[in-house]
Amino acid sequence: MPLALPLLLSTGLTFAWLWFFIRRDRHPEPAWLLARTFGWGLLAWAVAAAFEGSFDRLAFPLVVMLLTAVVEEGSKFLAASTAASEHAFDEPMDGLVYAVTAALGFALLENVTYTLGFGTPAATWHALLTTLAHALFSAPQGYALGGRHLRGGRWWRSRGLLISISLHFLFNGLLTGRAGWPQLLALGAVVLLMAVLAGRYYLHFETHARENSGTP
Repeated sequence: MPLALPLLLSTGLTFAWLWFFIRRDRHPEPAWLLARTFGWGLLAWAVAAAFEGSFDRLAFPLVVMLLTAVVEEGSKFLAASTAASEHAFDEPMDGLVYAVTAALGFALLENVTYTLGFGTPAATWHALLTTLAHALFSAPQGYALGGRHLRGGRWWRSRGLLISISLHFLFNGLLTGRAGWPQLLALGAVVLLMAVLAGRYYLHFETHARENSGTP
């Protein structure tokens, strides 16, 4: 019974954030494709966790944090990319929608596993902190998928993935060690930066959708 609360919290937060992000789409995506992308996000966590199990043998913490960021963001990006070839992926905003959907699937399974492994108190804070963080990490990937759909070019994908990895690496680095005020302020600044980036990406693609739909 003690584990029920963090499990419910993780699930509730995940779908609350999913609704928050996909509600901005002027042309809603099919439920089956959102569900499939969410499922690929779940699988992405399992793949990432399998790779990360071998990182414990490495002696350099910074290398471990970098590899973790690369594997997790790369896995989420592949999960989101599974929707890019579908007919429903027909406007730039869809890149953000599917990137966030995959990221939240990833976050949910991570939170469930964390809850079963560490118990209620730690799992509750983990869910509160990382559910939104994973979605924000993936916002540059979504912008890259949408931007490539809009303008073309492989550089969009590489740039979006690189930004996501950098944000994830910086975020993880600030979470390690002693949590003094400078560290907490820096962590807050990184979260704010990710939120601003995500907001700008959404506003950009909302403007594009509005201009191309002919409706106010």
